[in-house]
Amino acid sequence: MGEAQKAARRTERLQLMLDDEELTRIDDWRFDNRIPTRAAAIRELIRRGMLYEDAVDHDVELPDARDMKSTEFRAVPAEE
Repeated sequence: MGEAQKAARRTERLQLMLDDEELTRIDDWRFDNRIPTRAAAIRELIRRGMLYEDAVDHDVELPDARDMKSTEFRAVPAEE
């Protein structure tokens, strides 16, 4: 096995709890973009989110994540 394959091997498992709306949005995006698995779709969305974060204007005021509870982080914004 080459070095690139060793580095790319996935050895960590994460548990992620989503509500029905979040899961539906991810699955819809997955099928629209012909992503082969739900896990691959989530990895791609994370990758795109990180690329986006690097590209956006950081003057936008976001809530301080250090003061948020786990249940307050959502993939789909809560309706106000």
